[in-house]
Amino acid sequence: MKLIAIAALALLANATQAQIGQIDLSPAQAGRIHAERDPAAIRALPKDLKLVKPGTLTVAITAAVPPASTYATDAKTIVGSDADQAHQLAEALGLQLDLVSVAWPDWPLGLASGKYDAVISNVGVTEERKLKFDFSTYRLGLHGFFVRKDSPIQSIKEPKDIAGLRIITSSGTIQERILLEWNKLNVAAGRKPAELLYFDDIVAAKLALESGRADAHFNPYGPLAYLAAKEGKTRAVGTVNAGWPLKADVAVATRKGSGLAAALTVATNTLIHNGKYAQTLARWGISEEAVSQAETNPPGLPKF
Repeated sequence: MKLIAIAALALLANATQAQIGQIDLSPAQAGRIHAERDPAAIRALPKDLKLVKPGTLTVAITAAVPPASTYATDAKTIVGSDADQAHQLAEALGLQLDLVSVAWPDWPLGLASGKYDAVISNVGVTEERKLKFDFSTYRLGLHGFFVRKDSPIQSIKEPKDIAGLRIITSSGTIQERILLEWNKLNVAAGRKPAELLYFDDIVAAKLALESGRADAHFNPYGPLAYLAAKEGKTRAVGTVNAGWPLKADVAVATRKGSGLAAALTVATNTLIHNGKYAQTLARWGISEEAVSQAETNPPGLPKF
């Protein structure tokens, strides 16, 4: 089954660029990949599980940046790869879904206080967060290097590749930490450090890259891949895991000790093995972020 899933990912990744430009942002979402009831996942639910609403999985999500989450053309329906994940998990567990829009900084308090059963909103696993929440992984936490389509740069995958470049990133972020660490390694090796250019607005960052005021843009992979495929003005030249030099995956967050995480992990692995997981990621143009297996509470990003 794992070989089937890997083959499906490889085939679907080739179609990513063609599909993403035609992404369906309609509220109907006719192309959404649906899950079937998963007996194994349902058996993994604790018998004393208390949901916010009986028979319903209440999931918090931040409709902020496509392709993970955004609003449909009706300006009220939440769509995206994270929204699809929420629908599939509810279906696998035989539950209705109540998708609740929240501001990203508000999810920890809302989840801890029992307002939601789970959070699916590009949340990375960290050791600090694991003290308060349980996690079920479903996507790699990737950051990507993107350049102008006509750039001579073909690959950025390690510290020496950024020496002397002007790189756009966001201040106070994981991606900034990675670049600063790479600069330290380059200086120690006698290479020129990269010049970091800080932009909080993706439109301003896009214009700076396209006008030649920067050599590369380094931020979370999904939004930049979506923009590149949609507009055709930039291209990816490398990815780095958010946990570099370690690994940090994106996960569904649930209340600590609720027992829900184990069932979500079983359901996600069923979707991986039957190929529906791969189809969903390809539908939103992020096949590169696929995990080969979902895990419950894996090692997370340590506190630096």
